[in-house]
Amino acid sequence: MNIEERIRPNILNLKPYRSARHDFASGMLLDANENSYGSVIEFDEVPLHRYPDPFQTTLRSNIADLHGVKPENIFLGVGSDEVISLLITIFCEPRTDAVVITAPTYGMYRVAADIQGARPLTSLLTREFQLNTQQLLSITDTHTKLIFCCSPNNPTGNVLRRYDIIGLCAATRSVLVVDEAYANFSNVESLADQAACTPNLVVLRTLSKAWGLAGIRLGYAVAHPSVVNVLMKVKPPYNINAVTSRLALQALERKGEMQRFVDAIVTERTKLADTLRLLPIVERVFPSEANFLLARFKNASAVYHYLARRGIIVRDRSTEPLLENCLRITVGTPAENNALINALKEFVG
Repeated sequence: MNIEERIRPNILNLKPYRSARHDFASGMLLDANENSYGSVIEFDEVPLHRYPDPFQTTLRSNIADLHGVKPENIFLGVGSDEVISLLITIFCEPRTDAVVITAPTYGMYRVAADIQGARPLTSLLTREFQLNTQQLLSITDTHTKLIFCCSPNNPTGNVLRRYDIIGLCAATRSVLVVDEAYANFSNVESLADQAACTPNLVVLRTLSKAWGLAGIRLGYAVAHPSVVNVLMKVKPPYNINAVTSRLALQALERKGEMQRFVDAIVTERTKLADTLRLLPIVERVFPSEANFLLARFKNASAVYHYLARRGIIVRDRSTEPLLENCLRITVGTPAENNALINALKEFVG
């Protein structure tokens, strides 16, 4: 597939901004109008008065090693949300092109499409929360540039079938964007290796979940080099700051600690699901391979507001398609999960 045929012509012809750090990263740096005297605060890891590496060379290399791909397959964003927005900018002509959103799923895909002026089309998941591939293909045409899906899916928690995703890549000229934000909590193999060599497949990952780094806002895409090259072309020159890069590099050296977090969360997920299923106010707890559970209650709204009054905050997903009376509950610590269960046992509906 020639991915350039799907990119907006003005993006293909774009002459990107060339920052001072594109040319030199060391020496007597009198080229970027930085404060030569230093910064008003100190951070021992990096000089804060200098602009960061616009190519994020070391960090991209370390993340590539994590997935067994090459650095040219990695693009870093200010959270996955920046990558989502840039992909729509690259591929979608405003008011002309469309993106498909496989609902129910993460709400930012639709918000980003609305902001960029792309037409959002909805393809409902099946009752088993899997891709409805026939229906999805029936609503795509030459102006459908992107298809967004999430695996494990937020808020349903299930993994999408790998063969459905790979089959869609072969059956459509649209770019399939698979958000794997919660993949560390699943035993299913990532699609990152496929994305590295498939021009119309992009996998999104993040350090916000399993790595516990939501506060530093770092997400990334694993994609074919032809897609990464265009993402690098349109991104702000210094989109990843030096502190974020340094903290991310430190975190990547602690894969064992991350795995201990994941193991603890998965154990608690099983315990919490088993306990929720015993409560008379719960109708169903859906299988999950993420760090949260989706549960259907007899009266989700009443339970949601009751818990909020007790200072326990969950997400009410009842207004989304297929999710009537459903609450999404993040797996907490043992103490938090016990407090949740005790509160639910005391609920009088």
